[in-house]
Amino acid sequence: MADGSVYTSKSRTRRRVKRLAIAGGLVVVVLLGAAGVGGWLYLRGVDQKVDRVSVGALTDTKQADPQNIATGAMNILLLGSDSRDPDNTSGSRTDTIIVAHISADHKKVQLVSIPRDTWVYVPKSESTGEGGQNAKINSAYAWGGADLMVRTVEQFTGLDLDHVIMIDFAGFKEIIDALGGVDIHVDKTFTSIHKPYRKFTKNAAGATTHMDGATALDYSRQRKQFADGDFTRIAHQHQIIKAVMDKATSTGTITDLGKLTSFLNATASSITVDDTLSPLNLAWALRTIGSSDVTFLTNPSSGTPTIDGQSVVKSDTEKSAELWESVGNDTVSTWALANPSSVR
Repeated sequence: MADGSVYTSKSRTRRRVKRLAIAGGLVVVVLLGAAGVGGWLYLRGVDQKVDRVSVGALTDTKQADPQNIATGAMNILLLGSDSRDPDNTSGSRTDTIIVAHISADHKKVQLVSIPRDTWVYVPKSESTGEGGQNAKINSAYAWGGADLMVRTVEQFTGLDLDHVIMIDFAGFKEIIDALGGVDIHVDKTFTSIHKPYRKFTKNAAGATTHMDGATALDYSRQRKQFADGDFTRIAHQHQIIKAVMDKATSTGTITDLGKLTSFLNATASSITVDDTLSPLNLAWALRTIGSSDVTFLTNPSSGTPTIDGQSVVKSDTEKSAELWESVGNDTVSTWALANPSSVR
């Protein structure tokens, strides 16, 4: 940590849980939209419960007008932070960094994960004076909060980001449990390095393992057992996101007001958004999106060298530039077909 302090066991546990933050943000907005016009007035209350933070780097944001449906392509930065307080980020890190691209016709969503150890240039923070050097991308949040993270990601990708969603996911276990658990195809046999040291056994083709909330979180946060470390963890996080979306749909959560209430109560208070975003407005724009309409990608890399004594992820300059150009041109689907190794 930047301030040299030591995490307690409990704080480390909270930090690890938050690595799955992104799943909740995506599922919440999709479920809000899927509830339809009949639940509009009820769901407006959820919009008002969400915490907000000013992000000065969002200079060209799409203003959220509750009277109109959002239009056009959008790029939203989704952060799973190990700090619940967006105004006090010193020493905090973002273990989950995803750019969510919503197509112009609002029929597709691409979630592009950026590994937290990706080596990038982090601009100097205007508020703290930190940065102005090459570092792991998740350092940006520690040095300058959401504002510096937006500036860093925009410089790295060449995109204009429209909004930011940050999520504290200490409640994610309860969300999965409220859905009755999720079914996951386990692709590798491994044992968790965290108590109670669960063993995950590789499933046969087409088979799945039913997981409750605690088990799913444990599954999604493992990385040290794998040769490609964080890349396998990202793939497992993508599995959980899709499984939650599928389960929410198949169990009728989007049509049963009681189930929807329980779900939203477990998530709304954990979300922080920039002060120009209406989650309800965004959800309405995404009301027809299902898990089959979501593509999961990872920023292309060219290795994991050691730089300044740190193991880092080196971005593949050429392929990464092509990917982010396709995001800006709203042609990600075409790029993904030509680069299947980046689709996870």
